[in-house]
Amino acid sequence: MARTSTSFDPHPVTLTGNMARLEPIAPGHAADLFAAGAEELIWRYAARPALKSVADAEDWIKACLQEGADGARVTFAVIHLETGRAVGSTAYIDIVREHRTLEIGMTWYGTAWQRTGVNTECKYLLLRHAFEDLAARRVSLKADSRNVRSRRAILRLGAVEEGTLRNHRIARDGADRHTVYFSVIESEWPAVKKRLQGLMRR
Repeated sequence: MARTSTSFDPHPVTLTGNMARLEPIAPGHAADLFAAGAEELIWRYAARPALKSVADAEDWIKACLQEGADGARVTFAVIHLETGRAVGSTAYIDIVREHRTLEIGMTWYGTAWQRTGVNTECKYLLLRHAFEDLAARRVSLKADSRNVRSRRAILRLGAVEEGTLRNHRIARDGADRHTVYFSVIESEWPAVKKRLQGLMRR
């Protein structure tokens, strides 16, 4: 029996894996996130520059919480379990309850935790929660067309590349940003889940 849109209600929740824990972002994460996110290279394709101070991180967290107050976004701090420190952030954005769809976005990690398996596990936790707990029909992801590393990482998860929105935005550096969209839909989740579980066992 198909679930109705009333069962699709993303909200702050804690999701725990073997390497990382996703927990609702809070002001107490500011110091760790500044330490992890102070390098400009991390934010090269982002809408904002690198975090400049703990106060800047606190302001960014406040903005995330304000934008989540109406239910349109759920932002998580990524906690590295071995160290207990916040090493990045990710979010459910563009949440449309009527159609049971959302996007995984606003994802970044400190350089020391890139290519460590943390991203794969976090995507697994987010996708599993979306499809198995929330009954999502579609989860999308996107990347700047210039961000080859991010695009490859999304494809590695098993998402399908759908197409490119040309001149979608004006990037922070003034360039025309072409945005590449990807998605996983509910019928694809079992195969994607198996793929991710295999990647995490490596």
